[in-house]
Amino acid sequence: MVCKKCLVGGRVQGVFYRASAARRARELGISGYARNLTDGRVEVLACGSAQAVESFIGWLWVGPSGAKVNAVEVLEMKAEEQDEPQGFFTA
Repeated sequence: MVCKKCLVGGRVQGVFYRASAARRARELGISGYARNLTDGRVEVLACGSAQAVESFIGWLWVGPSGAKVNAVEVLEMKAEEQDEPQGFFTA
């Protein structure tokens, strides 16, 4: 189990990015969240198998058709820093 926090920049708010990320995360069996930040980015927490999380991070670079992603900053999370969330939700 790994957890990574991702900060996604570009045109990612108002284009169903969070809802699309939640759908993709659930398909991959990832738990966590996607939420808008006041600076226009989307913060995503992804917890799951290393392979699933890496696949999901690849998807974050693409997003839904209306998105234009120009940055994905990936931050490693230590197990003690983050309790594993149950399911994937948007905020």
